[in-house]
Amino acid sequence: MSINFEKSQSLFNRAQQTIPGGVNSPVRAFKGVGGTPPFITKGQGPYIFDADGNRFVDFVGSWGPLILGHAHPEIITAIQKIAQKGTSFGAPTELEIELAEMIVERVPSAEMVRLVNSGTEATMSAVRVARGVTGRDKMVKFDGCYHGHGDSFLIAAGSGALTLGEPNSPGVTKGTAADTLLAQFNDIESVKTLFQNNPDQIACVIVEPINGNTGCIPPQNDFLLQLREVCSANGALLILDEVMTGFRVARGGANELYGVDADLLTFGKVIGGGMPIGAYGGKREFMEQVSPVGPIYQAGTLSGNPVAVTAGIETLKRLDKLAYDKLESLSAYWSNGLQTIIGKNGYPLTQHRVGSMFTLFFTDHSIRNTQDVAHCDIHQFNRWFHGMLENGVYLAPSQYEAGFMSLAHTYEILDETLAKAEAVLGEIF
Repeated sequence: MSINFEKSQSLFNRAQQTIPGGVNSPVRAFKGVGGTPPFITKGQGPYIFDADGNRFVDFVGSWGPLILGHAHPEIITAIQKIAQKGTSFGAPTELEIELAEMIVERVPSAEMVRLVNSGTEATMSAVRVARGVTGRDKMVKFDGCYHGHGDSFLIAAGSGALTLGEPNSPGVTKGTAADTLLAQFNDIESVKTLFQNNPDQIACVIVEPINGNTGCIPPQNDFLLQLREVCSANGALLILDEVMTGFRVARGGANELYGVDADLLTFGKVIGGGMPIGAYGGKREFMEQVSPVGPIYQAGTLSGNPVAVTAGIETLKRLDKLAYDKLESLSAYWSNGLQTIIGKNGYPLTQHRVGSMFTLFFTDHSIRNTQDVAHCDIHQFNRWFHGMLENGVYLAPSQYEAGFMSLAHTYEILDETLAKAEAVLGEIF
């Protein structure tokens, strides 16, 4: 089977004349896997359609927000209705209160929240709050965890987990990098060593509770609870970056799932139902340090705009216990089906799944952190990606990304997709 991408290729060529790399976010360029990125014209339920008329079963879901599927009719109707009243006011609305109340009710550690426009804004603001309330400059992040494109977050681990960060993007100053300390995910000793080497200097530890930006890597051996203990013992704040996991892996996100008492949290994706939005929140004592109540400044002209807020409210309304039970059932059906294929053929593959997040790693070794992912067979992954794409299945175009199930997927669609997966894996191995 061969899919035609002629129109997408033409659009890609045209885009590169006015947009860097032809895309507005780097992974969309398919540089990791090669080939032409399909230019999408519409989405419907579990499917996306490209400019050449190809239909794909979508396991990316706009990188996580579309937990109900594409173009959910009730969400679209709500967006259309509110847009007729205006798209932005730069003034308070009752809708903002409603979304904030929904977040606070669901997330155990969130006592107050502030709405922003993106996950990057949320994480930048949360770190600023942590620095403001502690009076410290340094932060700890984990190799492979992505928290948006703020300068402090664009730091690579260099030659070892315990070295000072070095900027891996031009434009990030060495001074900024020096305030970012690198640890290894699922390695509490690497965190303890950083605190020992930087006494009374670390404002916060920020972590994706499930590392979703090197694939789906869950915390192991009470890692998050140990982080809580280390932060408390050293007067630092613990920030859970739930932009990806929030309202995706459980009703109250990873905060509820793992029972870790975070000081601050960040949100995005699902709370906008596919519209641009973000939020940060946490303990009242810290959030009340944010302007206009406190001295820590953060603002945004379009923050809390009624269109994005409405999409988020209508999405969260539909995410009740039955919805999460269905998501778990669909996701388990998919991963169990893949595991059956892997097991009966002895393929050197490893799966991770938490709720409706999942990744198939092209290695038979355990995956605990980004260094483990680096040893996967990327060539074989690329063959997998393109084999599935040629068979009408859209997966994340990188071994370092997670996939997402939606409530619009069905067991029938999953059966058809598993049959395609078995055929593609048979060709690879």
